[in-house]
Amino acid sequence: MNGDVSSVCHEVPEPINWESAYNISSPVLYQRSIYDDQPNAHKRFMEKLDARIRNHDREIEKMCNFHHQGFVDAITELLKVRIDAEKLMGQVTDTNRRLQEAGREVTAQTEEVICCRIQQRNMATTVEKLQLCIPVLEMYSKLKEQLESKRYYAALKTMEQLEKVYIPRVSQYRFCQIMAENLPRLREEIKEISMSDLKDFLESIRKHSDKVGETAMRQAQQHRTFNSAIAKQASMGHYTKPVYSLNGRTHTHNGLMIDDNTGDEDEADEEILTAQDLVDFSPVYRCLHIYTVLGDRETFESYYRKQRKKQARLVLQPQANMHETVEGYRKYFNQIVGFFVVEDHILNATQGLVTRAFTDELWNMALSKIIAVLRTHSSYCDDPDLVLELKNLIVIFADTLQDYGFPVNRLFDLLFEVRDQYNETLLKKWALVFREIFELDNYSPIPVETEDEYKLVVSRFPFHDAEIEKQDFPKKLPMSQSVPQIYTQVKEFIYASLKFSESLHRSSTEIDDMLRKSTNLLLTRTLSSCLQNLIKKPHIGLTELVQIIINTTHLEQACRYLEEFITNITNVSPETVHTTRLYGLSTFKDARHAAEGEIYTKLNQKIDEFIQLADYEWGMAESDGRASGYLMDLINFLRSTFQVFTHLPLLDLFMVWDWSTYLADYGQPTSKYLRVNPATALALLEKMKDTSKKNNIFSQFRKNDRDKQKLIETVVKQLRSLVNGMSS
Repeated sequence: MNGDVSSVCHEVPEPINWESAYNISSPVLYQRSIYDDQPNAHKRFMEKLDARIRNHDREIEKMCNFHHQGFVDAITELLKVRIDAEKLMGQVTDTNRRLQEAGREVTAQTEEVICCRIQQRNMATTVEKLQLCIPVLEMYSKLKEQLESKRYYAALKTMEQLEKVYIPRVSQYRFCQIMAENLPRLREEIKEISMSDLKDFLESIRKHSDKVGETAMRQAQQHRTFNSAIAKQASMGHYTKPVYSLNGRTHTHNGLMIDDNTGDEDEADEEILTAQDLVDFSPVYRCLHIYTVLGDRETFESYYRKQRKKQARLVLQPQANMHETVEGYRKYFNQIVGFFVVEDHILNATQGLVTRAFTDELWNMALSKIIAVLRTHSSYCDDPDLVLELKNLIVIFADTLQDYGFPVNRLFDLLFEVRDQYNETLLKKWALVFREIFELDNYSPIPVETEDEYKLVVSRFPFHDAEIEKQDFPKKLPMSQSVPQIYTQVKEFIYASLKFSESLHRSSTEIDDMLRKSTNLLLTRTLSSCLQNLIKKPHIGLTELVQIIINTTHLEQACRYLEEFITNITNVSPETVHTTRLYGLSTFKDARHAAEGEIYTKLNQKIDEFIQLADYEWGMAESDGRASGYLMDLINFLRSTFQVFTHLPLLDLFMVWDWSTYLADYGQPTSKYLRVNPATALALLEKMKDTSKKNNIFSQFRKNDRDKQKLIETVVKQLRSLVNGMSS
């Protein structure tokens, strides 16, 4: 059959090409030709088309007849195969039934195995996922513990690990999403808590600034004392002065390390406190780290600096009564030092929280305020001891802050203003001392009974007189008790003035100049004013005025000893170019001049009183040849008064006839008779020329011989030339 089918298949004609058979390869063109020809063209076309169709139908019928027998044979074969297929189907069905029955138990066991395998797979998956989740849960639990123990910086690090490492591994789980959503809230809580801790820290350092500053200033003072003690060793080696730092830093200079534990022997065992010992800085460190981790460091820095500026303004505001006690100034300085010690520690312990530019800005602002405050409050103080203690505090204050690198030159400049204030208070104090001395003086020569008493007086006042030293005891010194007291008080004033100059970091020449200037003010203003007021007092009589003249003479002579006294203190030679000289000579000369004028005034007033009180007998017929009683009283008064005048050294010009000295030294500032006017002296000498015709108070000059008269004539001529030279 297969062979027949094959032979039949080989005889199958080729397929008809319908396109060529009907000749319709170009139907569009053919159709156009139909409509474009004559009117019968369509009919002819239809006839030809029908003929062609009939031809093809015949070919189709012929082909079908050719294949019909093969089709019949194929159908016959298929019918035979159906019977075999039904048998095969029965066999397959039976085999399937028997296989189903045989595999039913296997299937049940297989399902159990599959279920177990699924469970195993799920368990393995669960274990795997749990292994991923457990670290997340452990880290979150660790985070909670850190938050409870206030380890916020570590908590932030844990959060960072959770976000970047752990949570992304299991981000598909809902609990992880809850964790991730909760972390920003925890961060904000940490920021709020750390900011609250920072505020507590700022309040704490505000309260502890006093203690920090007190400790720093006390230790700076101890080191200054120590440095002064070893200053003498500087010339023996290369030892340089150590600088103490409250931060516990050890400083080295020229290769020499100085341990901060150096101090007074009495406090050698005392523990040296640092800023960390007095203030807990952990809140600010923690807060700084937290804000740094959170990427918000700039906000923290801005807030910290703003708050510290506010605190600086509060610290710099003094109490209204600060000038009344030294404790007020000390507390003020302690607060400021404490503030800047803390800032210096923050500057060195943190990186960028505060900068050197920021601390310099704060210091410049504070320095201007401090200077203004001290300038104002020191002007209220009238106690030199308080001003001196203020100066010492300012020096310690400046030295302490200088050790921390803050410029303090303006503070030392301020000390010059405070020095002037100190000198003013000293002058006021010594004015009271001088007044008391003058009030208690008896204006009588000092009596000395024994040599010990004499030595006691000359130990207090540089008095040397060969004639008096030769006299036997008891004897009297020409000056009154006020002279050694005044001299001693002037030296005490110099000592007091010197105290202010200590620790000002000034040269000996500058200190010498300051001492001399302040001493000049004491002599030319304070002592001079006291002397002038004393001379003008109503109860001061002629005897007292004479004694005042004598006293000022001795004080004038003692000025050179005051010069030597200052030189011995400062070791500055008086021959130095810029050395200030003492002007006490003019002070005492002016006082003597005023006393002389007052003597003249009081003497005239006394003479007028005698004349005004005279009881004239207007009805007397003729004179009885005797002087009136009031006139005798006046003569006795003048005699006793002039007896007192014999003690005056201004009178040596006439008493000792010292005209050669007067004429030789005339016009010199150191002249012994500087206050003697040539015209006045000329008038007196002219009156002495005719002593035989007048009975005046200079009757003792009548004993002068003819040679002395010639000398008078010579002196008169020279005085006239001086007077004429002055008038021209």
